[in-house]
Amino acid sequence: MVGIVVASHSRQLAEGVIELARMMAPNVPMAAAGGLDDGAPGTSFRKIIGAVLQVYSEDGVAVFMDIGSSVMTAEMALEMLSRPKLKLFDCPLVEGAVIAAVESNMGSSLEEIEQRTVDARNMRKLH
Repeated sequence: MVGIVVASHSRQLAEGVIELARMMAPNVPMAAAGGLDDGAPGTSFRKIIGAVLQVYSEDGVAVFMDIGSSVMTAEMALEMLSRPKLKLFDCPLVEGAVIAAVESNMGSSLEEIEQRTVDARNMRKLH
């Protein structure tokens, strides 16, 4: 199964996104990497690396970021790990992570999950 990591400036936001995704796909390996090591808002290189290693498998890991420096920090973390099948996903955080969890649970590949989350950019909530 593809693992899911949520990197956020907020510990509560990262954990909340994981909580929501677990409702849909409780067996998918997921980890939150939110806030700094001391609990303050910000992104932690160490937390992102730890979260990726926690959920890593040969199927890969999809990493979702909130804003700004979480993207840069996640890019640096994945570059340092230099493992196959680590991918940053450019999509809405909540919708993307939930879609990824459901797709991973169904056995979709990292590439298939990426395509489905790209579709989340244009999802309408109101019709």
